[in-house]
Amino acid sequence: MQQIGTPLELYDTPANLFVASFIGLPPMNFVDAKVEKGELVSDWFRLSLSEAEKKALAPYEGKVIVLGIRPENINDEEAIVAASNAVIECDVEVTELMGSETYLYLSTSGKDENIIARVDPRSNSRTGDTVKIAL
Repeated sequence: MQQIGTPLELYDTPANLFVASFIGLPPMNFVDAKVEKGELVSDWFRLSLSEAEKKALAPYEGKVIVLGIRPENINDEEAIVAASNAVIECDVEVTELMGSETYLYLSTSGKDENIIARVDPRSNSRTGDTVKIAL
């Protein structure tokens, strides 16, 4: 037994990496990142944190944490303006149309495995494209 709660509680606030990876399809993306002077820094991105995020992550300053990003929280071109502090560039390796959504399998320097994004099925992102995404 790893965690007890409603399905939504398990999805939104998993107790550990196992629960986070077990709930959701496609599974959550995991990225090692260091908390550094109001930013999250990894081999493939540098993200500015909001004041609330800075406060919540203050105990982890200078430490490496595991950042979990749900595929539906990765947005392609349409959302970049609203999240300009969290934009990274990736290559689209595979697009998978699932009917009501499209999965983008993305690669970027500094990360061996693909990042999976769940985007609108009308997304213009295609295999072979280099795209900007917002986290």
